Amino acid sequence: MRKRAGIGRRAGALFAAAAAVGTVAGPPAQAQTRPLVRDQAQARVPSHGQASVHVPAAEGEALPPYAFDATAQQVRGADSSSYARELKAGQTYRDTLEKDGRAYYRIVLDGKRNTYVSAVAVPKPGGRVDYGDGFKVSIQDDSGTECGYQQTGFSSARYTRPLTAYARRVVNPDSSSCQKPGNYYVLVERTTKAGSDPAAWDLEIRHLTEPLLKKPGPTELPEAWPSATPAPLTGEPKLRQGGSGVYDAASLTRGEWRSDIRPGQTLFYRVPLDWGQQLFATAELGSSTAGDDHVSNALVLSLANPALGHVDDGTVGYSGKQTTLALGPQRPVAHENRTAYNEATSGMRFAGWYYLSATLSPEIAKEYGDGPVPLTLRVNVLNAAKPGPGYDGDPGPFAVTAGDKEAAEKGASGAQAAEEAERGDAMRLVAAAGIGTGTVLLLGLGAWTLVARRRTA
Repeated sequence: MRKRAGIGRRAGALFAAAAAVGTVAGPPAQAQTRPLVRDQAQARVPSHGQASVHVPAAEGEALPPYAFDATAQQVRGADSSSYARELKAGQTYRDTLEKDGRAYYRIVLDGKRNTYVSAVAVPKPGGRVDYGDGFKVSIQDDSGTECGYQQTGFSSARYTRPLTAYARRVVNPDSSSCQKPGNYYVLVERTTKAGSDPAAWDLEIRHLTEPLLKKPGPTELPEAWPSATPAPLTGEPKLRQGGSGVYDAASLTRGEWRSDIRPGQTLFYRVPLDWGQQLFATAELGSSTAGDDHVSNALVLSLANPALGHVDDGTVGYSGKQTTLALGPQRPVAHENRTAYNEATSGMRFAGWYYLSATLSPEIAKEYGDGPVPLTLRVNVLNAAKPGPGYDGDPGPFAVTAGDKEAAEKGASGAQAAEEAERGDAMRLVAAAGIGTGTVLLLGLGAWTLVARRRTA
């Protein structure tokens, strides 16, 4: 009996060890309890691993700040290219840009992938800006030749809001400039008019790469394309509150979507567009009984592509009655769009998440109060997805996956989708650890049972 009791104690120790292994291999408590918020409210993740429900700010409350990417690394732009810090591909960075500032960064490029570097400029809320205020992003080679750039500004809607722009270096065997591998430099320049707010702007910088094609694709744009506006969507809008930045932009599919927007606030959304698909988007401000005074440029609606290059924007006034703003018709997503000089056409150059942002003028508060105004987005996506152009490698963000479509149906932001992926990885680790622990346990018990039988015999 003693021998059997000894075997029992050893088996108990093995069970304890197995439990300990299971505990170590299990997911952290946060990964088990993070909720995925659905249509009723979106989650904004201010820091990695901490999710909070993103709900509209009530009248009198401070507006939610811009939601920066929680994985972004701090970097400091240099005054000279000689001291520029490197931006790694696939990474997001944060910096600030002073009044009339110039910031240099360095990137290392090869001849096998196209390169895009974008910046989201986030001015201080409520600051004064003028028509010519804005910023420019460019990529230069080591001789100072400009490979590509984009410049954007506040235009006629003279109130602060996040602005997006990107620069690109495209591999082109027929070109003699900006093609050799090596160091290139990203320059972000800010323009500030006299009398505008001189406070520093925050920057969110992304460096993305795109594989080349296995074989040359079409290079000519079709002369005729479907530019007619489709029949308007009708029905009961679904509640899906916009996010506070690119990082927590609310995902949308085809349909009507309701949010509440406060004066001075910018809401972000994202829509997956596959190859061959075409986007039509409108924004409607609901009516108000608080007055009928006219506010010019009351609403701005902007569109950016998956590399956060500016594609298009529009603005509309408000007089207390319901009013609608429609973006111009965009060409279907196609690789050959990049050959166009027109910025809106060139921007529809790859599949992936396209970003819509809506900003309500702070002047609305003076005429109609600081309370939320109902905003309805109508998103129409036409055409079935077509095969991609044939990338010679992983397209990364320049594709629409099954997970992207699921996230759009649920309304999950990019931050939430990343957390879901982490949670799935953690559960796979648990499963693997459980299989390993169970195997060790069974082998151990089998060996001890064999030893016990031999001793008893």
